[in-house]
Amino acid sequence: MDPPARADLYCMTTKRALVIGAGGGVGQATVSALREAGAEVAAAGSDRDATDPAQVAALLDEADPDLVVVAAGVRPQMAPIEDQTWESFSRTWEVDVKIAFEVGQAALARPLRPGSTVVVMASGAWINVGGSPRSGGYAGAKRMQMFMARYLQLASDARGLGIRFVALAPTELIAGTRIGQAASDAYGRETGPLDPEGVARAILAVMDGEHPEATELAVTSAGLEAI
Repeated sequence: MDPPARADLYCMTTKRALVIGAGGGVGQATVSALREAGAEVAAAGSDRDATDPAQVAALLDEADPDLVVVAAGVRPQMAPIEDQTWESFSRTWEVDVKIAFEVGQAALARPLRPGSTVVVMASGAWINVGGSPRSGGYAGAKRMQMFMARYLQLASDARGLGIRFVALAPTELIAGTRIGQAASDAYGRETGPLDPEGVARAILAVMDGEHPEATELAVTSAGLEAI
């Protein structure tokens, strides 16, 4: 028997969610939006090391989720490349990319239930040709998260697991977040009308099955767009 189409699998009601990075602006807004939508939400903050595979496996065991949102990450050091060290330049790779890697592997290994969704918060910093020259390896790390969602989706599809992986990239500076404000200060740009609540609404739209075939989605103040 052929497996169900993605659109059929992913248009499901989330009952149990895990938000990793719940202490940040997007994470807090996502926790609130999910609870308002009736989901039981496990909120993991900085007290849980999501770069540690044992901690990630424990989080999945505790939450038993059908939606995982990875909103955790570090604020990059905002400086031109000549003022970066390798440690500051690679920090987002060692934290943001590693968290996405560990969560994705754990979701496949468990595995999550068919119809589950893993959303990784990436960034649109890589979309501009010039990248993000004052944030070290941030733009490259966020692009790698987008690739990783695709790799994880291929693995899920090959094994018939029915797990959806999505990388969500805000393409406007998010108002009311530390990273958005740091980027605004560094580049002299205004934060956009996109706010954490708007990102949370986009995550709920993914949960509800919007753009079911996409693993890479952009979010603006107008909503979701396929990349």
